[in-house]
Amino acid sequence: MEKPFDLKLRTKEFSLDALSLIEKLPSDRTFNIIHNQLGRAALSVGANFRVVSRTKSTSDYINKLKIVEEECDECLFFLEILQIKLPNEAEKIKALWNEGNEILSIVVSMILKKRNLK
Repeated sequence: MEKPFDLKLRTKEFSLDALSLIEKLPSDRTFNIIHNQLGRAALSVGANFRVVSRTKSTSDYINKLKIVEEECDECLFFLEILQIKLPNEAEKIKALWNEGNEILSIVVSMILKKRNLK
């Protein structure tokens, strides 16, 4: 299935997919930590990308994208941990990791492009 080009939609879907994964995590101390951190980071990816379209300056645009970059990278870290801790769910987690990595690559490319136009 072809992914939508609309990055606002993709980041929102990434956030929702991460929440769906979080809902399936076991309830223990270790997973509760990951639950909270991954949830915050994943929601931040979608929420902060949404704000990018409303920025008023190039530096504000880059700063918002940098937040998306950092939060997306944080999500990838937690997904890597989950792949190790939940080997039975590794395939689903890897698919979400791949989408997050694609989003991260696009965001980094957007930052570099905007910096080169300054």
